[in-house]
Amino acid sequence: MLKHMKIKPIIIVSGEPYSIFLEIFFKTLKNKNYKTPILIIASYNLILKQMKKLKYSFKINLINDKFLNLYKLNNKNINLINVNFNCNKTFDKISSKSNHYIDQCFNLGLKIMRANKGCALINGPISKKHFLKKKFPGITEYLAFKTRHTGKEVMLIYNNNLSVSPITTHLPLKNIFKKITIKKIIKQVITINKFYEKFLNKKPKIAITGLNPHCESIKDKNEEKKIITPAIKFLSKKKIKIFGPFAADTLFIKKNVKKFDVIIGMYHDQVLTPIKTLYEFKAINITLGLPFIRISPDHGPNNQMLGLNKSDPKSLQEALNFVNKIRVN
Repeated sequence: MLKHMKIKPIIIVSGEPYSIFLEIFFKTLKNKNYKTPILIIASYNLILKQMKKLKYSFKINLINDKFLNLYKLNNKNINLINVNFNCNKTFDKISSKSNHYIDQCFNLGLKIMRANKGCALINGPISKKHFLKKKFPGITEYLAFKTRHTGKEVMLIYNNNLSVSPITTHLPLKNIFKKITIKKIIKQVITINKFYEKFLNKKPKIAITGLNPHCESIKDKNEEKKIITPAIKFLSKKKIKIFGPFAADTLFIKKNVKKFDVIIGMYHDQVLTPIKTLYEFKAINITLGLPFIRISPDHGPNNQMLGLNKSDPKSLQEALNFVNKIRVN
């Protein structure tokens, strides 16, 4: 059974144990045939109990992470690295009691990626309130810290037709203005442009929104004139296809979005609300600026739907499809 793998596996960190993620993982594994092997890091007991509850049946192939490069993996079974978790109550409410388990799962996943034994890292959702505990705005920043790439991380919500990226991520509106700088816009656009060129063989057309309604304000020097336009001019001189600033209220109408590959907004909901409206679960969250490709399905733990077997697996499927498309071995 043991011989060197030809293809590095996709590493999946299951995330919050009391979420819908394992349900959509079972649905994805059952209905799709992926060429790249999948390896999940989760609790063996939790998987068994959720399979029983949701009426799924998979054989589990237990993997020792120390000898990962010796296994021949396929997706007929669940390839699992077990992390112990006390799940006597299989379906429970989200709390900080799961934090140690989640952190262990991430540490194992990051260890594998640092050793260059995985082709990409996908993680299930976590609770910002309980797991991150205000230490990080989101999992994007948590992973940047864990990989010592803080300040380099970029959130890209990707769809094959249109992607979006916010300059600021999980910040209250009152704190956004002081975080938008010429330097940050330039760095983020260059990171996105390089990603498209390297992995998608494409020089993207990028639109950038203004911050204020209609790109106007009563101030003599608003953010559009003071920050956004100078950044656009600098990037244009670097031969990057960037346009704007555009008013966000009309940028996402059909005739406009067809013109661009990426829309960069000034804050989280300015661009994430329209992309989720347009593509629902057919979008994925890619973190750029890390030493490896990291993707998250674009949904939360959705604890209230736990055990109902009604959750849509499309976002995880899109994540796996994307890795198979770019294949980063």
